[in-house]
Amino acid sequence: MTHLFSRRAALQSVSAGFGYLAFAGLSSMANAKTPTANENPLSPKPPHFPAKAKRVIFLCMTGAPSHVDTFDYKPQLNADHGKNGRYGGKLLGSQWDFKQRGDSGLWISDLFPSVAQHADDLCLIRSMHCDQPVHPAAQTQMHTGTAQFVRPSIGAWTLYGLGTENDSMPGFISLSAPAGQSNSYGSAFLPAIYGGTPINAGVRGGGGGMARRFGGGGSAVPDIENSRYTSTQQRKQLDLIQSLNHNKLRRDEYQPGVEGIIESYELAFRMQDTLPELMDVSGESDATLKMYGADGGATERFGRQCLLARRFVESGVRFVEINHGGWDHHTNLSNDLPNRCNEIDKPIAGLLKDLKQRDMLKDTLVIWGGEFGRTPAAQNGDGRDHNNKGYTTWMAGGGVKAGFSYGETDEHGYAAVQDKCHIHDWHATILHLLGLNHEQLTYRYAGRDFRLTDVHGNVASDIIA
Repeated sequence: MTHLFSRRAALQSVSAGFGYLAFAGLSSMANAKTPTANENPLSPKPPHFPAKAKRVIFLCMTGAPSHVDTFDYKPQLNADHGKNGRYGGKLLGSQWDFKQRGDSGLWISDLFPSVAQHADDLCLIRSMHCDQPVHPAAQTQMHTGTAQFVRPSIGAWTLYGLGTENDSMPGFISLSAPAGQSNSYGSAFLPAIYGGTPINAGVRGGGGGMARRFGGGGSAVPDIENSRYTSTQQRKQLDLIQSLNHNKLRRDEYQPGVEGIIESYELAFRMQDTLPELMDVSGESDATLKMYGADGGATERFGRQCLLARRFVESGVRFVEINHGGWDHHTNLSNDLPNRCNEIDKPIAGLLKDLKQRDMLKDTLVIWGGEFGRTPAAQNGDGRDHNNKGYTTWMAGGGVKAGFSYGETDEHGYAAVQDKCHIHDWHATILHLLGLNHEQLTYRYAGRDFRLTDVHGNVASDIIA
């Protein structure tokens, strides 16, 4: 009798059959309805108490702007120009005039002529101070409350506390985040879904391509669309992957990483339709583009980012951060500082005007500031060194007092001396304006309850309208 198969061939065929059965099982799983969570972790959540602000736009000036040349008027510094400073070095008076602006009479430098027109909307905090005199650590503390450990960013805490109002968009977006600073928008030990989504948003890539491409052909959101598959095909592919992820969850009771992947995949699928449409500003009027300075020149990049920020928060995004670098002026202050201010002045004024005319400024908290300030003494002849002892940030809208100045530095602008506002106080105040008690907004991790302000922080109640 002739055997059609050898013993080895028969065993090979049988073992392959197990693979076919497994594949058939996976295919049936893909066609089955994907399990869903009982609750979307990004769903809107009630605040601890009635909120003044519903959303935040944080204009982050990386490198630390000089407060004594912009928003902290120090006539005595000019009077003592060239004299020995209290802490070493020769005092350097400001080269730019300050004037009282608006009905409120806030002192603002000529470096910000457009923002100065909105003086009556601003709340200047001129008594900021933090613990870190170096950029990376101060940036980390400004965003997370600490420089020693990896902690959730303020945007992640906000999203964790309040959720978002658009389930097809990230609740927290970071525009043009500096390379290597993922802690500034990260979620750390919070579930991954609360982390920020970095978007590389810059100038036009040509034509109407704002929706997907920016700055020299770089993708704003890599692979936001897959042209090789239809939406239906992608949904089937995702259902298969999600079914495997859900099976993993059923086998292992606690898998936060897997939960984060499931939620992120679903959000990314929904974003394919929503995000490109929001990032396409071709439907905005020429007047709007001009108002933001987004129609060309030095203001175009930041102007388009400010316009995108308005479009994002209008669609329900909870927290948007716009990063603008180049403020580290150890030298060449005379030329570089006016250039940096010029790049952002008109766009910020346009943002404030646009939010106000849309009746959104009243519940949108706009924040401007860097990681610390600069010294009143000169460095390298035409520069200023780091100064974490006293500096200025400002807020507008979102329930803060308008046309108001809070706190003071000393006569030369070196250190905060009145109504001092530490970075923990700043964080506590921002959360308070959002209706969140910074002492109650906690997350249990490694056996203890963590919060943005650690065991510190007092709300600067005097700035709240």
